[in-house]
Amino acid sequence: MKVNSYGTEAKNGRVSTRKNLFLLLMVLPGAIWFVLFKYLPMIGSVIAFKDFKIDRRGFVFSLINSEWVGFENFKYLFASSDAFIIMRNTIGYNGLFIILQVVIPVAFAIGLNEIRSKRFSKIYQTGMIFPYFLSWVVASYFLFSFLSVDKGIMNNMLGFLGKDTVSWYSEPEYWPLILTIMALWKSVGYYTVFYLAAICGIDSTYYESAMIDGAKKIQQIRYITIPLLSPTIVILTLLAIGKIFYADFGLFYQIPRESGVLFPVTNVIDTFVYRGLMKMGDIGMTSAAGLYQSVLGFTLIMVSNLIVRRFDKDQALF
Repeated sequence: MKVNSYGTEAKNGRVSTRKNLFLLLMVLPGAIWFVLFKYLPMIGSVIAFKDFKIDRRGFVFSLINSEWVGFENFKYLFASSDAFIIMRNTIGYNGLFIILQVVIPVAFAIGLNEIRSKRFSKIYQTGMIFPYFLSWVVASYFLFSFLSVDKGIMNNMLGFLGKDTVSWYSEPEYWPLILTIMALWKSVGYYTVFYLAAICGIDSTYYESAMIDGAKKIQQIRYITIPLLSPTIVILTLLAIGKIFYADFGLFYQIPRESGVLFPVTNVIDTFVYRGLMKMGDIGMTSAAGLYQSVLGFTLIMVSNLIVRRFDKDQALF
């Protein structure tokens, strides 16, 4: 009886595989990409614990023949006088971005969903998501046209109002706000699409029932839209928390235009490591920084997911 049962299960498994063969083939390119560019490079994490020296015979010989140095490469991140500043900036900016990239896109998604004209809704969506596809290099030149000391739009406006012009690229106090605005300008449209798609997936009968009961629009948003959006909000927030030690390199390197005066408010882990690599050419140090960011990010995701599971298992990632 057991043999027949196992045989039936195996037969059903083969039939299921044949039926889903086309779908499996569609997944194959993505799976190969992940193996080649995400999993195989993990072998290179060993470089973080070695004094990496390039061997003419290739990468494998370089990896094998390089001397083990333990945690020496990690000291560069923590022994530097800028260690506190780069950690503060990285975590501080990303923490602020996580909050704002939830609140503002959710508000925009709810607003777009209330627009009855589909034509205007599409125009607004296109206009909002367009900045996401622009390079930070292009965005830096756009910003420079506003903040240039001589011909910038902002200084021209200040001069017209009879106020003193500002040397924007030499005044650190303005840049936390500038960087936050630029980050939101580029990302809000992207996240709005996620939340708008989730709102469009909500069953309209919930709203119809609420209207019959006399619920106003603000009450429908509070008691229907927001609660049903919460799984999407939680998932995107957890993924963002996992990258809290990764800064957007283009934002913090291209936008300030490499102004050394601004380093106290614009220098983050990624730009700090990049400048160190350019000066010293130490590959082991950059590998150590990448491994450090990955381990901490993974730990934060696990802890955050555990906290979410305690409150609601259905909203946790796993």
